Amino acid sequence: MMHKASALIALVGASTALIAGAQGGSAAGGGLGDPQRHAAQGERAVTVPAQVAHTAPPATARTGVGHGVRVGKVTITTRERNGTYELVDPTRGGLSTHDFFADDNKKPLSDRDNVWGDGTMKSRQSAAVDAHFAAEKTWDYFQNTFGRRGVHNDGKGPSMTVHYDRNRADAFADHNGASFGDGKDGKNPTTSVDVVAHEYTHAINQATARLASSGEGAGLNEATSDIFGTMVEFYANTPADAPDYLIGEKANFYGDGKPLRYMDKPSRDGKSPDYYKPGIGRPDNVHYAAGVANHFFYLLAEGSGKKVINGTAYNSPTHNGSKITGIGRSKAARIWYKALTTQFSSTTNYKSARAGTLKASAALYGKNSTEYRTVEQAWTAVNVKQ
Repeated sequence: MMHKASALIALVGASTALIAGAQGGSAAGGGLGDPQRHAAQGERAVTVPAQVAHTAPPATARTGVGHGVRVGKVTITTRERNGTYELVDPTRGGLSTHDFFADDNKKPLSDRDNVWGDGTMKSRQSAAVDAHFAAEKTWDYFQNTFGRRGVHNDGKGPSMTVHYDRNRADAFADHNGASFGDGKDGKNPTTSVDVVAHEYTHAINQATARLASSGEGAGLNEATSDIFGTMVEFYANTPADAPDYLIGEKANFYGDGKPLRYMDKPSRDGKSPDYYKPGIGRPDNVHYAAGVANHFFYLLAEGSGKKVINGTAYNSPTHNGSKITGIGRSKAARIWYKALTTQFSSTTNYKSARAGTLKASAALYGKNSTEYRTVEQAWTAVNVKQ
């Protein structure tokens, strides 16, 4: 959520939704629709002052034990004040987690013994553990990998809000935080590690490239969040959620246990294209336009053909029948991040994304490197040409 008084979550500035629509650039919108309509219907407002999550000194940091719905038993960093523990992480810029339906939702969740949740939806703390832990791991991934401290690289942590609305199967982000629904049945919180990191990354896009909210740019926007959502899932490497190239598989958005998207072969979802073609930026849901970039990233990282990673089977095809040997997910992510922060902009489309990642790979590894050549091959393999 944006730390601003009298604003609905994810309706401040630019908002993004995991499945209902994407919003980048500078316009407001996204999956929640019109702010005035929601306000008129009496939706609960979140009024978190800008300073609430950033006032406590690091000395108050404590290690808590969390039992999440999606992440299982984990350790989390909390803040102790006056004998009460709060879901605020002083070591990560005051990153905080809130309950949308709390009596005073401008305050982070609190607890007396620093043991949070019971792993089920019977405790409102359980989904908060998921979001808090995943946001901490996302902060750590971007800091330890790229030196980025927070969404805006200013050392300030974002705010996570759980139990958003009623029976909402979606997750949303704005400039400096995210909110997560509990699913259509109120029992399936959208707080898996890759979903939380996906939304966090939308805020980073808004702070950097500002990839567009429509057309091919929107597909690249969504793919960027899928890519780093996946990378954070590998980084977190929790027993409860083995890392994979499936998007939102633990969030169970549709109630059938299936992922939202598949990076190795996007068409496995029945709608996303495996390869580029003109008009790809005009599907009925911009998330499908992410398929081509997701496929590119998988090929760049892991290569083509059949393989099993962490127990999950993949079989990634290529448009031209070529065989590709991946360069590894770490190098692939470094190339994408450098392109995002130095080459991409609000006007970037698939052709210019190819050019931008080639420039990034040349800067990182050299124009005559295997990495550079594999970037070329992977784009050609998804039919994105010069």
